[in-house]
Amino acid sequence: MRVDLFDFDLPDERIALRPAEPRDSARLLVVDASAGEVLSDHIVRDLPNFLKPGDALVFNDTKVIPAQLEGIRHREGAGGQQVSATLHMRVGANRWKAFAKPGKRIKEGDRIAFGHSGESCFLGQLDCTVVEKGDAGEVTLAFDLSGPALDEAIASVGHIPLPPYIAAKRPEDERDRADYQTIYAREEGAVAAPTAGLHFTPELFAALDKAGIERHFVTLHVGAGTFLPVKADDTDDHKMHLESGYVTEEIAAKLNAVRARGGRIVCVGTTSLRLIESAAADSGEILPWAGATGIFITPGYRFKAVDMLMTNFHLPRSTLFMLVSAFAGFETMHAAYEHAISTGYRFYSYGDSSLLFRNDR
Repeated sequence: MRVDLFDFDLPDERIALRPAEPRDSARLLVVDASAGEVLSDHIVRDLPNFLKPGDALVFNDTKVIPAQLEGIRHREGAGGQQVSATLHMRVGANRWKAFAKPGKRIKEGDRIAFGHSGESCFLGQLDCTVVEKGDAGEVTLAFDLSGPALDEAIASVGHIPLPPYIAAKRPEDERDRADYQTIYAREEGAVAAPTAGLHFTPELFAALDKAGIERHFVTLHVGAGTFLPVKADDTDDHKMHLESGYVTEEIAAKLNAVRARGGRIVCVGTTSLRLIESAAADSGEILPWAGATGIFITPGYRFKAVDMLMTNFHLPRSTLFMLVSAFAGFETMHAAYEHAISTGYRFYSYGDSSLLFRNDR
């Protein structure tokens, strides 16, 4: 499909720079093409009203790491140059793929010194070698540290990698360390938050428990590629970046039991949806799964296992707006976004949310 079919105009003031307080007071646009009222306005705290006993929410429990690094590039015969790198996928005990700026000036063999401030021999400094250079500023970095020592150094010198549409308007601060993390984050490795989950509070969890709604956790480490624009003119020419994750045998069995008794699978966020659909067989059975997924969902895709999706509002021409258009209907989602913009919904990572019912028509 033509990428420009997924374009829309978003006023700058609709981009949220801070989350709602409390988190579950954010607005919730319910989108159900089978209902008499396709679009209805609510708040996240109303979520239990749209679910049934025996339904299951699927959360992504990945934890955001401070993956934004600033440093100096060194090359034999050349002076130092300021560079920044956003880690997005671990590929070894001491290796990460990253997006580097200025990408064109970085070469294989370059040494980069991140965060030299001398707190100790490990903390406060982090050196690496560029061992591979790809397209669009992507590089593979081999760090001098490995394993837990590398994790500790990244935590010491790194910054929370705020989405570019927020970072362009204000710097990261201490509030973001908490705000840009779900309350159930557990498995370290993401460089972007699964933002639909940011709306959940202990009080909302208690209300869901009282309503008989199950919750299960899978892990997909969200990469910085989620923010990359689609530069191709046609969706067939776009290449998705890989993200690693897993669905355990225990969780797969529990979700299959939900489906067998007529309950619905409700994914919280496009990341958990992409993981479940990667793990699902054509029959709809969810299988244990581990690896890297580059699944790219556009209109025409046949969903195998997911019945409902809770998700924030996404960028124009983005792979995520294509995904929600595939899930709830192309025309329905354009109408939903037009309604959201005209009625003051807040967009993107810190913005409001939507609850989408799958439209198979």
